[in-house]
Amino acid sequence: MDFELNEEQTMVRNMVKEFVEKEVRPIAREDDRTERFPWDIIEKMAPLGLLGAPIPPEYGGMGLDYLSYAICIEEIGRASFSLRSIVSSHTSLAEQTILKWGNEAQKQKFLPRMTRGEFLGCFATTEPNVGSDVASIETTATLTRGEWVLNGTKMFITNGGVAGVALVFAQTDKGKGYRGLSCFLVERGMPGFSSKAIHGKMGLRSSNTAELIFEDCCVPRENVLGEVGRGFNVAMTAFDNARMCVAAGCVGLAQACIDASTNYAKTRIQFGKPIGSFQLVQELLADMIVETEAARFLVYRAAHLKNKGNPATIETSMAKYYASEVAFRAANNAIQLHGGWGYLDDYPLERYLRDSKVATLLEGTSQIHKLLIGRAATGINAFV
Repeated sequence: MDFELNEEQTMVRNMVKEFVEKEVRPIAREDDRTERFPWDIIEKMAPLGLLGAPIPPEYGGMGLDYLSYAICIEEIGRASFSLRSIVSSHTSLAEQTILKWGNEAQKQKFLPRMTRGEFLGCFATTEPNVGSDVASIETTATLTRGEWVLNGTKMFITNGGVAGVALVFAQTDKGKGYRGLSCFLVERGMPGFSSKAIHGKMGLRSSNTAELIFEDCCVPRENVLGEVGRGFNVAMTAFDNARMCVAAGCVGLAQACIDASTNYAKTRIQFGKPIGSFQLVQELLADMIVETEAARFLVYRAAHLKNKGNPATIETSMAKYYASEVAFRAANNAIQLHGGWGYLDDYPLERYLRDSKVATLLEGTSQIHKLLIGRAATGINAFV
């Protein structure tokens, strides 16, 4: 693996960094305070190709490789983890899943409009009683008079209240367990489909999180994504893509903590000298820097393997587990270094801490990823 970015990857990084520094960072605090969904930023991202970065040009995307895409998400996460959540859910969970599992008609119907930003996508597996155990999904889909009728509720769905299309997982044959799961493309406005915004979140306040409600929601047969009964496979491949994006965003967030802390350590004077001259402050910085670099290389390795077409599920799991924990520790250390100022939202550190915590929960908790990694090492299935 070459640790030097090529010319295209460097151009991508510079383009995204320039955009987020100009358009995103200046308003991130106020958006967090007011829970404002950044539609204006989304509209500006579309012409740059950032709403379809990993999607091939024939469907309106940029056609970026996995590493270039990870670099995009890293830079977005460095400015706003809420925006990272919006973009990752749209591109990794929705668009890339349609790209892999959709037929040509579905790709042509949804992807060009999604990459242009005409509407966003979301991905709905989690339910009030179902989190990591996807095979236990309770939402049902029954074939009635040539249509699938969905009933059930999804919870904590990113973009759920604003998305134009939702990838919804439901049981089409309860007796088959995970082999009875199927995925449906449910479009906003279909009768029986509604959503309810979730407020009072600890973090990700400017992203949209919603409950999705399906009450005899009729979905055409042509809106099945992949084959009936293959929903579990669809979900697992989507999680692979999403986990790498969470990891990349966490690297960006951790880097933001380093940037803020090094600047503060140079300019904050105590006992007649910059606090960066004190050894214990240097220790905090060193821990943040080393762990962030290690997390970055784990993300880049997973992206490199995916670029080569090699299996990367466990490598992606390692990257997501480690990077999410690193981001949380970096934010905590950054607040410690800033002292009382870090506790105020005049500085971004308290937002970084709140936002980073959710990264240890979504797309598989840290504990689930430890189980996946341990199962791969031992060959023992940790879930049965």
